[in-house]
Amino acid sequence: MLQIKSKILLGLLSLILSFSCFAQDFTKEFENLINTEKPSLLPEKMLVTQRVLWGEKGLFRKTGIAKLSIENREKELIVREKMLKAHQIIGYITFAGMIYQGILGGKMYNGDYSVYNTHKTLGKIVSVSYFTGAGLSLFTPPPLVSREREGLNNIKLHKIFANIHVPAMIITNIYADKQHDADKYREIHKVSAYTAFASYSFAMISIILDF
Repeated sequence: MLQIKSKILLGLLSLILSFSCFAQDFTKEFENLINTEKPSLLPEKMLVTQRVLWGEKGLFRKTGIAKLSIENREKELIVREKMLKAHQIIGYITFAGMIYQGILGGKMYNGDYSVYNTHKTLGKIVSVSYFTGAGLSLFTPPPLVSREREGLNNIKLHKIFANIHVPAMIITNIYADKQHDADKYREIHKVSAYTAFASYSFAMISIILDF
């Protein structure tokens, strides 16, 4: 058990140390913008959630909260950097919680219900941290330019796995309180929880890859 915990801690440490490897250089990005004769303040492609808030006709533009200008885009890039850093830190915390949650869940499925309250409480904490981290990523201000590359790469892999673990987490939460009503609900909760953990793990690994 001690060896397993040590491996888990070393794995988390390596992920945290790799954080600086994929942090974006927002200062350089902004310098490129102001040196352009006719700067484009928004990228051609954005997430739907970003377009709703930060698009040319987004909520923040229409209400005047953040008018589309070079000065405001500079501030938005700073906000984006902070939000993505928070997203990554919360991601590590969520991952650690998922690991412990899986250990407790395994004990319950083996008949040890003494950890039920801890499992339930931790489940709520993990869900809050997970969806908070997801929200920070989905609603962050968009970059200046779209960095999509042709072919399969680490960013696309990260998005593919996200499309798996997001619905898996939703299903896990839906059936969290129903798993004692019937065996089929318990099985759905178990499968969705493992699917969420596996895809979330691969999403974290893929983002630190460079290809």
